[in-house]
Amino acid sequence: MMADPRIISVDLDEHSLGWRSADIEQERRIAIFDLIETNYFAPQRPQADGYAGPYRIKLESEEGRLGIHMHREDGTHIETLVLALGRFRRPIRDYFAICDSYFQAIRQASAQQIETIDMARRGLHNDAAEMLMERLAGKIEVDFDTARRLFTLLCVLHIRG
Repeated sequence: MMADPRIISVDLDEHSLGWRSADIEQERRIAIFDLIETNYFAPQRPQADGYAGPYRIKLESEEGRLGIHMHREDGTHIETLVLALGRFRRPIRDYFAICDSYFQAIRQASAQQIETIDMARRGLHNDAAEMLMERLAGKIEVDFDTARRLFTLLCVLHIRG
């Protein structure tokens, strides 16, 4: 059996989702599209039959935990990884604050102001992606771009109306 360590489908738990602005909804769509187009996702627990991808995942957030439900290509459940999200509270809050500033700046600020805010936004996003990679270490191996897109989706799950 050939290994194919990638995500082919992403679902977000509808019960975890709250109200989202048009800007955030667009970020979600882009993150899912980009994640499916290019990603590296390799659960580290070997399967008895040697299955090593591709994966369908469903993300949910409940009581401060992220559930990553992993399924085979045919939809058969493999396992669910649960991560405590306490360490992500501040990065998520900071990321939302800077995204709000960015979306407002796009509508009324100078190009230089927009670029400055965008650089800060990318920096926060990169730091959070590295933190997510650390939290997944030994459980799921992901590349940096996959971690960035997963962090975006994690943020979307934390929006409350």
